[in-house]
Amino acid sequence: MSGKLLVIGFGPGSVDHMTKRAREAIEESDIVIGYKTYVELVSDLIGDKPIISTGMTEEVSRAQEAVKWAERGKKVAVISSGDAGLYGMAGLIYEVLIEKGWTKESGIEVEVIPGISAIHSCAALLGAPIMHDACTISLSDHLTPWALIEKRIEAAAAADFVIALYNPKSGRRTRQIVEAQRILLRYRSPKTPVGLVKSAYRERQQIVLTDLEHMLEHDIGMLTTVIIGNSSTFVHDGLMITPRGYQRKYTLNALEQPLKPHERLRKEAEPWALDQVKANVRDTAEEALQKVAIQQRKQLTMAPAILEIAVSSGIANKTFTPKQMMVLAEIVGEQGTMMYTPDHYLKLAIPTSDPDRIIARLKEADLMIAPIGDVLTVKACDFCDGEKKDSIPYAEQLHEQLSGLALPKELKLGFNGCGMACYGAVREDIGIVYRKGAFDLFLGGKTVGRNAHPGQLVAEGIPPHEIVPVVTRIIQEYKEHGHPNERFHKFFQRKKQVGGFVYQEEHSTAKIEVPACGE
Repeated sequence: MSGKLLVIGFGPGSVDHMTKRAREAIEESDIVIGYKTYVELVSDLIGDKPIISTGMTEEVSRAQEAVKWAERGKKVAVISSGDAGLYGMAGLIYEVLIEKGWTKESGIEVEVIPGISAIHSCAALLGAPIMHDACTISLSDHLTPWALIEKRIEAAAAADFVIALYNPKSGRRTRQIVEAQRILLRYRSPKTPVGLVKSAYRERQQIVLTDLEHMLEHDIGMLTTVIIGNSSTFVHDGLMITPRGYQRKYTLNALEQPLKPHERLRKEAEPWALDQVKANVRDTAEEALQKVAIQQRKQLTMAPAILEIAVSSGIANKTFTPKQMMVLAEIVGEQGTMMYTPDHYLKLAIPTSDPDRIIARLKEADLMIAPIGDVLTVKACDFCDGEKKDSIPYAEQLHEQLSGLALPKELKLGFNGCGMACYGAVREDIGIVYRKGAFDLFLGGKTVGRNAHPGQLVAEGIPPHEIVPVVTRIIQEYKEHGHPNERFHKFFQRKKQVGGFVYQEEHSTAKIEVPACGE
């Protein structure tokens, strides 16, 4: 018996702004699946129904779980805030179904229930900023390459769209909103109105009205929607308003409009409908407008791009020389930042229009560089100042071949030069420990969180000449088959076997011994 998938957008979060059909769908479902925060927002409607709730970046697993329960004959409610079809779960649900050969006629029934998206709920709180052509752009590059997002911002800015930015910033993803502002300032005045709305219609709702030049001075996070006006957007009495149309089409101070809707396409009402004899008038006007636009762009300050890069003194060498530190200080300057990380490297963020020159200077100073983001990072111990040097060449080879490789999610490869493993390689995504002339391999560790755990010991005594090919095979499999934004330990758990090594389910539970005192 086939079940049914109810893909529900429940709006901003308050029950007052949820549609009647969304409430009914949650109530009639057998099981509810959603992101933890979303589940909490509609908990009153769920009652004692079974709930499957997961973290923010686990959309794919939620979709797979929903389809699995529907195949068992259950009516499954998959909930999203806003609208399920706009950065929600609707598309993923269809993707998972299609991968399984689904069709509308023969497969599980799917009902997508629309909701109020953030662009609309936030616009209502700001006034009327999206009265004319508008678009939404997500700044999250977890599922979309940043180069493509940049092109979309550029196109929307050049076309004078009102723009709503979703997922503008997170704790670890901070440069995207800075880059977005830089692109927008090429095309729009620094005084362009900008509205920042956080947690619309929820308990911690915050509304800030600012401008393009000063928007980054305010708190912006994952729960914030950023609405950027177009060239005609203005602010009046704390409200952000974009005119609905052209002044020539209606007269604001008259009770009766001189042009009725059916009259607006007449030649006398529309300048672009002039006769060919008068076409030169239009051409002249358009040419003048283009010159003004070009001049305005030239007057706007073009902020340089931000180069983010990881820098270290080497895999085995953890000592920076005074000369290297002077080079770093000079390159970073007053406008950049230099932050030390727990992974034994410095994270540089440098405003520059010539990144190649910066990279060349760092290499000249014998500094080791690597990209930052969803890439592989090799973390190695200090090898006790080189005394345990036998394994150093293998750590360096792994760095040369794999460090900086683009992956579904950031991955840490920890390398310990002796059996003491004091650097904690066993807690990383992939851990390598050199012991008795060979390597022990650990997979699927997690360093932080309430469920932090060491990796599983999957092999002991791997011969030195085999360690690099073995690890390369594991990384390549993760690169090719990992879901976007899926961490390695979840990938290992899902696939059950990676690189020929089998995942072991943990069945043991902690046993609390009664102390001798009996308390």
